[in-house]
Amino acid sequence: MKKTFKMYYFPYSKIMLMIFLSIFLTCTCAKEDPWKRLNEQAASLYQQGHYAEGAKVAEEALGVAERTFGPDHPNVATSLDNLANFYRVQGKYAEVERLYKRSLTIWEKAIGPDHPNVATTLYNLALLYYSQGKDTEAEPLYKRSLKIAEKALGPDHPNVATTLYNLALLYYSQGKYAEAEPFFKQSLAIFEKTLGHYHPQVTMTLNNLALLYFSQGKYAEAEPLYKQSLRRRETVLGIDHLDVAESLNNLGELYRNQGKYAEAEPLYKRSLKIWEKALGPEHPNVAAVLENMAKCCREMGKKDEAEKLVARAKKIRNKR
Repeated sequence: MKKTFKMYYFPYSKIMLMIFLSIFLTCTCAKEDPWKRLNEQAASLYQQGHYAEGAKVAEEALGVAERTFGPDHPNVATSLDNLANFYRVQGKYAEVERLYKRSLTIWEKAIGPDHPNVATTLYNLALLYYSQGKDTEAEPLYKRSLKIAEKALGPDHPNVATTLYNLALLYYSQGKYAEAEPFFKQSLAIFEKTLGHYHPQVTMTLNNLALLYFSQGKYAEAEPLYKQSLRRRETVLGIDHLDVAESLNNLGELYRNQGKYAEAEPLYKRSLKIWEKALGPEHPNVAAVLENMAKCCREMGKKDEAEKLVARAKKIRNKR
């Protein structure tokens, strides 16, 4: 089981904060109160994971914004972006695309093409396309978002790092490793500077840069990065955290591919124990580690043990 790359939307609360600061400082009229209350309610529901209920509130907020301020007002763009976030987690991608595009048009017209809010919407639209495998559509939007964010927020802002990170994912998924590497490195440097060495985004980026090297057979470059990610995760999250299990598995895969079976085997076993305890003995991640352990055992000449592991993994897979 290789580490699955994670993508990052600018979260609802960050969008709300960034936009509300500019609006609330200049607009204090009473007619905004109902819209503001609906947005606050929707944001709370989003953070609680109540997406269906929150979407209804966000839809109501959009209607209020359109009726109160007109169809091309920045407040409408805010509501469009927020509603798109609810639809995204519900898998309503066609609706998400429509909402982001309309929002983008409003932002560009109302506040100019180089505003951070434009960068945010471009980024989220790019990530939507990437998640659908539409790399050709995603790449130029990422790049434009990055250019705006660097200029408006500064080259060391976390939003810049997040965009760099997702550009790296895009290039990695295309097998463009040489293009992906500098983006991973640059994003890692910014994350470490702004978030600290032990932040989950830092350990994730370390892990994925290691996977980039692993995918190219550059094991000497991958090993210290995997180890750093593992140590930091253990320190911050505890030795039984799921992210620790992922790091253990990845380091085990690295050693197995080098024929270092004695080093790999205990890492797999520890990873397996964490997955089983946290997610149950029949979770797909348990099956994935069992399959990796089976490969290790087979390569060590432990054929009987390997077959038992494979059989258990198949049993888990067949139940899905």
